[in-house]
Amino acid sequence: MLKNTIFREYDIRGIADRDLLSEDIEQLGRAVGTYLRRRCGRRINLGRDCRLSGQRLHDALLAGLMEAGCEVTDIGVVPTPLLYYSVYKFGADGGIMITGSHNPSDYNGFKMMAGKAAVYGQDIQDIQALTQSGDFTGGEGSVVERDVITPYVEEIAGMFAFSRRVKVVFDAGNGTAGPTLKRLLERLNVEAVEMFFEMDGRFPNHHPDPTVEENLEMLKRAVAAEGAEMGIAFDGDSDRIGAIDEKGEVVWGDQLMLIYAREILKRKPGSTFIGEVKCSRLMYEEIEKLGGKAIMYKTGHSLIKTKMKQEHAELAGEMSGHIFFADRYYGYDDALYAACRLIEIVADSGAALSRQLAGMPKLVNTPEIRVDWPDETKFAVVERVKEHFRATHGVNDVDGVRVSFEKGWGLMRASNTQPVLVMRFEAETPEQLAEYRAAMEAALNAAGGCW
Repeated sequence: MLKNTIFREYDIRGIADRDLLSEDIEQLGRAVGTYLRRRCGRRINLGRDCRLSGQRLHDALLAGLMEAGCEVTDIGVVPTPLLYYSVYKFGADGGIMITGSHNPSDYNGFKMMAGKAAVYGQDIQDIQALTQSGDFTGGEGSVVERDVITPYVEEIAGMFAFSRRVKVVFDAGNGTAGPTLKRLLERLNVEAVEMFFEMDGRFPNHHPDPTVEENLEMLKRAVAAEGAEMGIAFDGDSDRIGAIDEKGEVVWGDQLMLIYAREILKRKPGSTFIGEVKCSRLMYEEIEKLGGKAIMYKTGHSLIKTKMKQEHAELAGEMSGHIFFADRYYGYDDALYAACRLIEIVADSGAALSRQLAGMPKLVNTPEIRVDWPDETKFAVVERVKEHFRATHGVNDVDGVRVSFEKGWGLMRASNTQPVLVMRFEAETPEQLAEYRAAMEAALNAAGGCW
């Protein structure tokens, strides 16, 4: 029996050899196949990342999908964005990616599409209910294998003609980016230095999450040693991008968003952009100053993608490195494509990556601060903190509580996927940062007891 805890807000995920046993995953395949058949159709594309548990989970899920009467197109081991791409290009009714994303090597899971829309929230709860009820469709299933890497590389390479040759260090992190990226780079005007392009589901060199600065240390050293103009890193399934400028400084997700937005607004004045609640105040203010419309929204790639379509936004993004381009692209998060857009900006502007944010004030901020907190009370305690500040401060409650202080802000939100509270703070000086953090931590202690 599948554990309730693996059914998350945005995906189905757990420790592979403990939570995702083969016989249960076959049952899950029948449930997912049934759900997709009833909602959108039987033609389902299936991909997986390079984790060691991937083949086992693939075989079990595929058996269940075929028992449910699905016509499966197996695209093999690919980056998650290529699963999305295959659904768009092959005219599939849905898609499933077997991936642990940026999580440790013993994790794995499933990201799903119904048509071109993400499966999340209540959809995942409905799939869980099907696994328990056994109300499955049946019929004769089928499977064919199909190459998606070749058409993807041809299309992406055809979109870019960099005006000068830029030297870039690429860290594929032993995830799925390496083989596809290698073929793509052969077609582009880039002097590429390759790091960890060999897929290895153990991730032996560093954890495959470029949003943690510790995981970028080898890339920083390589950029300096090679005299490169930038470094670009990818997570395990290649839907998150990380970037290092020529000085070895991290360019975070909201800074990348601003760089991309500035370029888009030159061509498309008045465009709409969507960021999440952890993004810097400067990003929103600068986009508005440049004539764009900046919307602050909830954290979560599925939620962001849905909001992006509703608002007809040209670009959306998260601090986690998920960047979604509707401008010149399909509207999903593709770190390989985002990397090409960044190189294009640097090449065509003639200015180093560090100069792309020239003139912006320097603020101080914290990384994500994660506090273990019981699932049963995490949302309630955030609600109490919000009410504490509402009478005296500006409060944005689109996702948790983001409190506006005189010279900065503080965020507290309950994670949708873990028993955790997430906090982040930004201010003009370290002293203000400490003051705002202390104020919100005091409110948390008052609302929920010491932690």
